[in-house]
Amino acid sequence: MTEQIHEIRLRVNGVIRASAVPARRLLSDCLRHDLGLTGTHVGCEHGVCGACTVLVGGRPMRSCLMFAVSAQGSDITTVEGLVRPDGTMHAVQRAFRECHGLQCGFCTPGFLTVIAAYLEENPDPTEEEAREAISGNLCRCTGYQNIVKAVLRAAEILREGTREGTAR
Repeated sequence: MTEQIHEIRLRVNGVIRASAVPARRLLSDCLRHDLGLTGTHVGCEHGVCGACTVLVGGRPMRSCLMFAVSAQGSDITTVEGLVRPDGTMHAVQRAFRECHGLQCGFCTPGFLTVIAAYLEENPDPTEEEAREAISGNLCRCTGYQNIVKAVLRAAEILREGTREGTAR
């Protein structure tokens, strides 16, 4: 018996993408293997670590817990989609670089997408709020200090950009 294949259309990083997937294909696997967007990392495959986090309709979602067919018609942003079309890094990416918020980098895509969404809702977090915002993502290399600094720095960059009319 062959598995039924479903045609899906997703808007990924602003581009309509189509794929033919079995019903049980995870969104993380669809993004990585079918669409070639390997920035989304798969760590625990249980939704615990957060490495696979993408934005679905602007909200963080563990892509290892979501079937690709359930994302039909969704607007998805992966870590690749945080970069502006002209190649300018998102404020969160800049802040991670400036504050040394990564080491091995495996967990970084999940942190970047979570923080980008968080700062849309809370543009001026306290250190405690920043810690809470990243608490659902695991990093095995850092003590989180520089990641927290990066959250605060990204918020600062975004606020500066808003004042200058160059937000993001």
